[in-house]
Amino acid sequence: MTVLTVMLATSCNCKKNKDCAYPENARYFALIKLTADLSQFDKNEKQLLSYLFEAAALMDDVFWKQAYTGNRCEFLKQFRGNAEDAAFARINYGPWERLNGNLPWVDGYGAKPDGANFYPTDMTREEFEAFNCPNKTSLYTLIRRDENGNLVSVWYHEAYNEEFTKASELIAKAAELAEDPAFKRYLELRSKALLTSDYFESDMAWVDVKNAKFDFIVGPIENYEDKLFGYKTAAQALVLIRDVDWSQKLDKYVAMLPHLQTQLPVPPQFRAEIPGLDSEISVFEAVFYQGDCNSGSKSIAVNLPNDERIHVEKGSRKLQFKNSMKFKFDKILLPIADVIMTPEQRKYVTFDAFFENVTFHEVSHGMGIKNTIFGKGTVRHALKETYAAMEEAKADIMGLFLIDYLHQQGEMTSEDVYNNYITFFAGIFRSVRFGAASAHGRANMLCMSWFEQAGVYTRDENGFYTVDVEKMREAVRSALHHILIVQGTGDYVRAERLLRENSNITPTLQADLDRINASGIPRDIYFKQGKKVMGLK
Repeated sequence: MTVLTVMLATSCNCKKNKDCAYPENARYFALIKLTADLSQFDKNEKQLLSYLFEAAALMDDVFWKQAYTGNRCEFLKQFRGNAEDAAFARINYGPWERLNGNLPWVDGYGAKPDGANFYPTDMTREEFEAFNCPNKTSLYTLIRRDENGNLVSVWYHEAYNEEFTKASELIAKAAELAEDPAFKRYLELRSKALLTSDYFESDMAWVDVKNAKFDFIVGPIENYEDKLFGYKTAAQALVLIRDVDWSQKLDKYVAMLPHLQTQLPVPPQFRAEIPGLDSEISVFEAVFYQGDCNSGSKSIAVNLPNDERIHVEKGSRKLQFKNSMKFKFDKILLPIADVIMTPEQRKYVTFDAFFENVTFHEVSHGMGIKNTIFGKGTVRHALKETYAAMEEAKADIMGLFLIDYLHQQGEMTSEDVYNNYITFFAGIFRSVRFGAASAHGRANMLCMSWFEQAGVYTRDENGFYTVDVEKMREAVRSALHHILIVQGTGDYVRAERLLRENSNITPTLQADLDRINASGIPRDIYFKQGKKVMGLK
């Protein structure tokens, strides 16, 4: 059996959305219908959207192969006639519960491999380290065994040739219909990138997409699924429609990014990388999630590209998904605040503060330090599997730091920075529910540990929390300093110890999470979505 045959052995011809039921609650996920008003778009624009939806669905097929080591069709057959479990299986992309430490929720399955399906399940870390191949740590290669049992690297465009070729053709057709020059160029380059596993030029072109009515994030992008080394990226796709009015409200912050970088509370060498001036902060409606971003907890914002070279040379784009944010705020965060916050502070939990916190979380991903100062390469490679959680913790803490600074400078127009701090604290209980298998969940546990050590909050006999904002402000500055030093020095040992010792759910926190769960508050959302839901042909 050749290497390619081994990798494609899990393929199947089932139609994953055929006869798919959408129960109102798939266990602890609340159903949301993803749709939008298409009356503003002409025939060509609707056809363009249709092509993007079809290309996005192919990324879902690829992600199944990356996340699950068995045959998807055989796995899903066992849930016929059980709509809730069928929906839950699709949310988790397999038999492991993503928001419960990746524990198996289906009988007969063992632990999920840390390397998902990016590496042979019998491969050891030592074997990988001894494997002499320049492409083994590439973001876009799978590690497999050849017919002699030796490790080999295989490019994604070879492993997923069928899906990537079809997606490339559909994206090229969409490019022909695109009226915005920058969006057209991006689609053309992305179409080619899927066939070469070279995404640099298309990522650079994507940063230039500033005014198009639509946006399309597609390809292997985030490395959360690879919990073995954090090297391999997972396939995903997002179809987005621009919210022009809200985007214009955020335009002014882009010009401030270089100055904000200089205000970070670390020595100069840790903030010497100035963010590129082509950065953007924009607001969209998300109308189609597929692949990695659709698994487990749903993305409500992104900061891309992830390539550190592009951040320094050109910048990045921070996209906020306003509709998804509002769904999560109304259905999850606000009800959680009613359960865990003291009545005097609940009124400070607001959507505007939540929106700002998420926005500056994404801004923060493009700031700080991308390359270690002692020649250990990028922070991503130096910190290995700890990188994702440390980076999410950095973005959480830095986002609050930046909001506070902008308020002090009179640049933030929202009512009070007090709202941001209280809303952030309440939001910890939302993200911690994602569990230890989630980088966001671990990051929030780390933040909670720091706040506890700094005496930021008190908890009364009724289980209600009261936050001391001044102490929280000091803790944020101290924690940000700590994280940036760990990242800048590429101190893997320190990062691993920090997460191991401080990103655990304490008995008290677990009791609070049990109260939240008992109240019936959804842990996250999932979507009824697709071309039919949108009214596309």
